[in-house]
Amino acid sequence: MSPDVDLTLPKPGLHPLRDRLLALDSRLFEFAAERNWPAAEPVLPRLSRAANHGVLWFVAAAALTAARTPRSRRAAARGLASLSVASLTINTIGKRSIRRPRPVLDPVPVARQLKRQPITTSFPSGHAASAAAFATGVALESPAWGAAIGPIAFSVAMSRVYTGVHFPSDVLAGAVLGTVAGFAVRGLVPTRVQSVSPARPRTELPTLPDGDGLVMVANIASGTADRVRALRDNLPLAEIVECEPADIQAELEKAAARATVLGVCGGDGTVNTAAEIALRHDLPLAVLPGGTLNHFAYDLGVEDARTLARAIQGGEGVRVDVARFDAGGTKGIFLNTFSLGVYPELVRERERWSDRIGSWPAGVVGALRVLRTDQHPLQAEVGGKTHPLWLLFVGNGTYHRMGLAPARRLDLADGRLDVRVVHGGRRPALRLLAAAAAGPLTRSPAHAAVQVTRLRLDGVAPGTLLAYDGEVTEATGRVTVEKLPHALRVYRLLP
Repeated sequence: MSPDVDLTLPKPGLHPLRDRLLALDSRLFEFAAERNWPAAEPVLPRLSRAANHGVLWFVAAAALTAARTPRSRRAAARGLASLSVASLTINTIGKRSIRRPRPVLDPVPVARQLKRQPITTSFPSGHAASAAAFATGVALESPAWGAAIGPIAFSVAMSRVYTGVHFPSDVLAGAVLGTVAGFAVRGLVPTRVQSVSPARPRTELPTLPDGDGLVMVANIASGTADRVRALRDNLPLAEIVECEPADIQAELEKAAARATVLGVCGGDGTVNTAAEIALRHDLPLAVLPGGTLNHFAYDLGVEDARTLARAIQGGEGVRVDVARFDAGGTKGIFLNTFSLGVYPELVRERERWSDRIGSWPAGVVGALRVLRTDQHPLQAEVGGKTHPLWLLFVGNGTYHRMGLAPARRLDLADGRLDVRVVHGGRRPALRLLAAAAAGPLTRSPAHAAVQVTRLRLDGVAPGTLLAYDGEVTEATGRVTVEKLPHALRVYRLLP
């Protein structure tokens, strides 16, 4: 491989300011080369080599993932995404825009020099950009992990000057570019902190310093063992009941009869069951995420056992809205979403195929089978006329899109139902994609959206599938949905 610096190019003309800056850059480089850096010789060259091709940061991401907390996994993913953006920018634009030769190694002691010298152009530093991008991405998602990664990233950047392969300005420019890449990724995919609902309206809840009075029912099918163990470490006097999915409702009913605070660990369906029982018994609810998606817990701002334990120990919590539905005799509540049409059909098809080919392939097969059918899954009467619909979606609270991330609720107590409809017609896949991309548009030939406090739908055909918080049942006749503002008391840390 040959260098990508064309040394036959004529030197640029005189430019006083640029020449002074380059001269200052060279003096700083020589100053660093002449300095004695205590304890740096056995560390910085090795660290610089370890960061080649991003290997060091992939190892760091693997270590973060091994921590097995949602925040650390998100921090690892965000760090790698930021690194990818920075590397792509450096290799396609940065290195080719300013074709600066590498520094002359004469002032640098031989013991510091790398055994294999880089052959690309000098400006900007790719190592510094990758280090800054990864550290920025991690810190934006998890400040604690960012504080741990930051010194390593700084050392990698400094190692490039120490080993003589970059001028200080190369490193500075790379670090700035990497930081910008981290914030650019956050603009496209917001951090969890950006999408957590405000802590209002606040409410006083029982303070349980050691968890005495908390009965936590955990769905063991959701893989909750680690979370339950962590909660027991933080609240040693809490009573924890682990049970199979079929026994969840019965165990929650028993727990409600003796608990000061009802707790639940599981997915959104399990949390839905616990919320209905907590409402009926007028108990505060403590939610520990233990499922795959955990929409309600994450929108609430509760991610792990430590966060929940601190809220319970301090008696901190809020009131949130609940939505109630009546679908021709089938009654219930939902904390997240309620839907008729394509989505319940897709869930049914997915469950039919999942045991044979796995969950994700079954989801793809289910989507293809549902969207290729010529029959509209939902016929409803609106204004005295029957209309074919592909989808009726109702959110408990308004959903907002932020960047490329899926829509999330920014307020769990806004008093609104977020109603979205995809009208019947040809090409359902295109209509559904258009509705998803458009967000809360109020009027369109393919879809519509409105925020209300109550919804009524007549003429729903018998046997029409209904999905709420991940559970599927049947609806018939008249379907009504209404909002119950500030109905449920839940624990969460307050700012």
